[in-house]
Amino acid sequence: MATHLLPGSTVGILGGGQLGRMSAMAARRLGYRVVTFDPSPSACAAAVADTHITAAWDDELALRRFAGLCQRATLEFENIPPATIRTVAEKISVHPSADVLAICQNRRREKEFLKNNGIPCARFEVVSSAPELKNAVARIGTPCVLKTADFGYDGKGQVKIKDGSADLDAAWAQLGSPQGVLEGWVPFDMEISVIVARTEDGHVAAFSAAENIHRNHILHLSICPARISEDIARRAESLAISVANKLQVVGLLGVELFVTKGELVVNELAPRPHNSGHHTLDACETSQFEQHIRAVCGLPLGGTKVLAPAAMVNILGDVWLQGRQPDWSSVLADPSANLHLYDKGTPAPGRKMGHITVTAATVDEAVRRAEALHATL
Repeated sequence: MATHLLPGSTVGILGGGQLGRMSAMAARRLGYRVVTFDPSPSACAAAVADTHITAAWDDELALRRFAGLCQRATLEFENIPPATIRTVAEKISVHPSADVLAICQNRRREKEFLKNNGIPCARFEVVSSAPELKNAVARIGTPCVLKTADFGYDGKGQVKIKDGSADLDAAWAQLGSPQGVLEGWVPFDMEISVIVARTEDGHVAAFSAAENIHRNHILHLSICPARISEDIARRAESLAISVANKLQVVGLLGVELFVTKGELVVNELAPRPHNSGHHTLDACETSQFEQHIRAVCGLPLGGTKVLAPAAMVNILGDVWLQGRQPDWSSVLADPSANLHLYDKGTPAPGRKMGHITVTAATVDEAVRRAEALHATL
């Protein structure tokens, strides 16, 4: 039977990045106290937590101290060892579970989960050597993508194989991993994502699909509602809810999908708040971060209605030219724009430092204005 953790209690967050920061802010807004855990003493979530523990992911003593300070725990990114979750779970409930984490942080296990549950995904094969890669490429065909089995995000740990003349020995060496997943290329028309919240007792709520546009493998722009038909939107939400139920995740699940000739193919899963859901802070009845805390704590889920068309654009460290902070005046002067900065310290190229959300009467207008504001930086 599901248990409810009421406001006034303490929620623990494993991971101290911007997703943990915004989750902590949502928890505090609901009246919870917050403890964060991260190997970095300067993690940006620490600034909004009641207590921050700095320790390695395998520091069992520190993890038990963390578990003793909170009544329930969650995580803000999936590149955490499942053993860390199991250690904390010896004392308190942790959502998502170590089993869910183990599936979603490993591409082989994730693809096998999707395939075994009849969920549409790209054709794939697991390879452990250059000769195995060559045989798999011959069966799957080109173009295709070789990805590391473990971890990898923002395009890291991926090698695209464009045609049959590619040097596959070099591709395998470039991967630098003992095991890889070779995926057939999906000729998609659009990338979208659906974020689903699921409670321990099986209640679910999905946010409207967001359309995602990447630059250099990093999310640049998310647009909501996605510019897709009502039928595709409905099927995407239904498919994402089905994945969340089969995975039995508690908390949030970001389901990334390709739209290809009117069909949907699941690309990746993320059992946490998702970059493509940042617009919910300003454009939806409930933000994804509050929804995550509600689901983890067993509270009723909030509404997911889109209150206004929105476009969210990421702010990367690249706009700090020669270390100079950008001029935020254009963004701050626009009444339809909301600026969110993460207080992550030293900027670096490709590092997510914040985002801007613009709401407007139409999606296209929101996109135009978001891009224009981003250009001023």
